[in-house]
Amino acid sequence: MDAVFESAINSLPLLHRGKVRDVYQADDDHLLIVTTDRISAFDVVLPNAIPGKGRVLTALSDFWFARTAALVPNHQSDLDPLHAAPELRERRDLRERSVVVKKTRPLPVEAIVRGYLLGSGWRDYRETGAVCGIALPAGLQLAERLPQPLFTPSTKAAVGEHDVNISFDAAAAQIGRDVAARVRDAALAIYRAGAEHAFRRGIIIADAKFEFGLDRDGQLLLIDEVLTPDSSRFWDRQGYRPGANPPNFDKQFVRDYLETLDWDKTAPAPPLPDEVVRKTAERYRRAHDLLLAD
Repeated sequence: MDAVFESAINSLPLLHRGKVRDVYQADDDHLLIVTTDRISAFDVVLPNAIPGKGRVLTALSDFWFARTAALVPNHQSDLDPLHAAPELRERRDLRERSVVVKKTRPLPVEAIVRGYLLGSGWRDYRETGAVCGIALPAGLQLAERLPQPLFTPSTKAAVGEHDVNISFDAAAAQIGRDVAARVRDAALAIYRAGAEHAFRRGIIIADAKFEFGLDRDGQLLLIDEVLTPDSSRFWDRQGYRPGANPPNFDKQFVRDYLETLDWDKTAPAPPLPDEVVRKTAERYRRAHDLLLAD
């Protein structure tokens, strides 16, 4: 399967190339988002593409946007992305990896929900007995399910920079306490709903990152992507045991490989071996197949 590292929709203004998504102006009120096969780790874009990854992320996000629309409105529109690009030759990069969305003003914080103790949360807990300042019971193990999901916002880093965990009060100082509360409540509701569905399909969603924006009327909208292997940790329910890192269906496989290298986690990133690329693509497809199975 051919990989798309960078889209080329020359007939539309390019507004932004993110870690994964290329954003174009479709019209005054809408954006065309193309989800490429780029992959990032530690907030650095890697030189390899993961074939088919953009299609997986698009299909999963479309599924979750539809499924969570009753919980919080989102930026999805009914416009056909293939019609947004007037040049027929440009539509190859759009097929099954693009969407036309409503314009919003993205909030400058990321909404992170943690359902299990891992990653930076595990390191924080071992040092302080808390995660992002939220006290937890003593004696919890690595990968253990938390008593209840935690909302732990972070800054939204630019490409090549690193996100920083912040408190709810710090998030409220940036976006306003009312908006911060709405973001927290929406993120927790989406996580709980998604985690319940995924668990029935054999996947534990250990944590998740959500992004939100405000439309011109100040309405809060869910944007970007939702509950994908890029924005969440997906664990194999059958292989899950507290105290150990479970088998996963996400880009933790890539992070684990990079941790074996003498790399300082700044750009430029080292290339991935073909085997790591192949196995990463297989994990993404497996998550897609499990979550979207009839």
